Amino acid sequence: MGTLIYLMGPSGSGKDSLLRALREQQDAAILVAHRYITRPADAGGENHIALTSREFALRKRYGLFALDWRANGHDYGIGIEIESWLTRGMNVIINGSRADLVNARQRYGTALYPVCLTVSQDVLRQRLQERGRECAADIEQRLQRALACQPDERETCHHLSNDGPLEQTTAALLQLIGRLPAVNYAEAPDTQTRETFYAR
Repeated sequence: MGTLIYLMGPSGSGKDSLLRALREQQDAAILVAHRYITRPADAGGENHIALTSREFALRKRYGLFALDWRANGHDYGIGIEIESWLTRGMNVIINGSRADLVNARQRYGTALYPVCLTVSQDVLRQRLQERGRECAADIEQRLQRALACQPDERETCHHLSNDGPLEQTTAALLQLIGRLPAVNYAEAPDTQTRETFYAR
């Protein structure tokens, strides 16, 4: 059974940049899952799959999302396909939501490995200003939300600082991935085992 790395961090912390850098690592034994989002494909700087609100609701109705949540006026979903990857022994990383961490823990149990991408308020403010997607009021709102969504120290969560160069953070993430159990692509549990493991 593979491990699901659940990457969290406030808007502007650099999650998208980190995942893009990870995709470029030829030797990284991990799959980066795309998100399904109700916003245009060319918005947000993320390599996501754009859906209309109707399409999203239909997929959710038929159970095609392993996880889903709503934030910043959009619906976000992680496709159920990640569970086929995990049951085949592949390690997977997703761009998750701090607010939905409880649901992720309930669904995946010990297969979940939460990673909190942290960044100082000054650096976060600078990055939000530089990307130019939010007005001043929106930036302040995101900064306040980032403070409110800091992970509880009582929770098991690996903290990964992204105040420095992207290359440094990528290297740290690769080290973390390297400590995960070896990927076994031949492992393929039967359907009954898979349904039991991921039962809600």
